Amino acid sequence: MHLIGMKIDEVRIDGRMDCFQKDLEELNYMGIKAVELPVHGMDVILNGQINHRRMDQVTEILKPFKFRYSVHSPNPLNLMDKEEPKLHADILAASLEFARQVGAKAVVVHSGRFIPEELFTLCPARDIPEREKARLLAQEARILQEVCALYPDVTVALENARPYLSQSPYCYAERLGNLKTQVLDVNRDNVRINLDFGHLFMCATFYDFDPMAEVSQIRGLVAHTHIHDNFGGAVHHFQKQQTHQLPLGKGDSHMPVGWGSVPVAGMLQQILPEYEGLFMMELRSRYFNDIQESKLNLRKIIMQINQGENGVNLSRDLHPDRSTTQKTHHRHQI
Repeated sequence: MHLIGMKIDEVRIDGRMDCFQKDLEELNYMGIKAVELPVHGMDVILNGQINHRRMDQVTEILKPFKFRYSVHSPNPLNLMDKEEPKLHADILAASLEFARQVGAKAVVVHSGRFIPEELFTLCPARDIPEREKARLLAQEARILQEVCALYPDVTVALENARPYLSQSPYCYAERLGNLKTQVLDVNRDNVRINLDFGHLFMCATFYDFDPMAEVSQIRGLVAHTHIHDNFGGAVHHFQKQQTHQLPLGKGDSHMPVGWGSVPVAGMLQQILPEYEGLFMMELRSRYFNDIQESKLNLRKIIMQINQGENGVNLSRDLHPDRSTTQKTHHRHQI
């Protein structure tokens, strides 16, 4: 059975256990069957180590619920970090330990960034030497091999990245082919891919490629998904205000399924029926009251695919007309 889940928004709960518990209760009432837990939103990791007092609070709160769980590691975690790679390795290990304690089978990890978002302002876009890229890829692979060997019962799902105007390609995982190569190079059964549908559509618009053909490259490697909607338009890293971006159809909107132009059905058709993981919606907290609608739209798509129906369409074709999305910014090759 394919379970539809919802990620708890780390900014929404902001370390407050009462808000965390309330959101779990609301999701349970909505009939959500799986939840992605943001370890960083609950202050479970402090300075690279498990905060055991908070860990005990979280496990106590989770006791009454019957959700299937996955975990999102801290967003700034970067296994290509040049200054403190051991700290980032410790954060990865702590995230996997948290997952083991709450019974989660998958941990989402943002793929390594050659230049992290936090340094964009200080590091203008530049061509990164191939030797430096190779060194950082090897560093990430080594950390994954070492840490994941300690947690064979938990799968790390490396997430494909979104593009940024004037900064891409800052991350190898803006293209799924590169992400596939890295996963295969790590060569561990518990290192796979988290397919972020919204990020992929933004990259497809930015780099001008077919997102369905891109997904077809990673069949059998997808262990987790992030499903949400947008209109495909890339923005600069400092453009964060949703009320400014939505009228223009720009940004990593994380809207409910069916509200934007992401060809969710077409992407899902590339990984089903082999895919056995969770269908995890990752909506911004501003859409909390729209979770039910998103769930129903996603369920409809999955049912139509499973039934082998043709012409799956929620306000758009499987291959949306590019004229309705942002003009392609084909500026880089990675």
